[in-house]
Amino acid sequence: MRFLLDHDVPDDLAYSLEALGHEVAKLRELLPITAPDEEVLRLASDRGCVLITCNRDDFLAAAQQVAHRGIIILIRRKSRTLERAALVRLMDHAGEAGLRDNINFA
Repeated sequence: MRFLLDHDVPDDLAYSLEALGHEVAKLRELLPITAPDEEVLRLASDRGCVLITCNRDDFLAAAQQVAHRGIIILIRRKSRTLERAALVRLMDHAGEAGLRDNINFA
């Protein structure tokens, strides 16, 4: 799968996803931090990516306005290890079909 990591998602998550064979782009390398959430969703959609973000409220609102390829809201936990485990668990249970064009929480 292809993922776009929002500015607020730690880089080490990218390494974990790449190790699992996924393609990962980092928003910080593509758009300025001031880019509106709707523009971020359009970029992710144009690239065929599921967006991973910790910014729940803003992207839930933006998803009502802009079509997307899928959004994963990453819930902050006490450690990055727990965050990675929650994401991998979601991916294992939902599969690509469950992630595409849906909003999921990990």
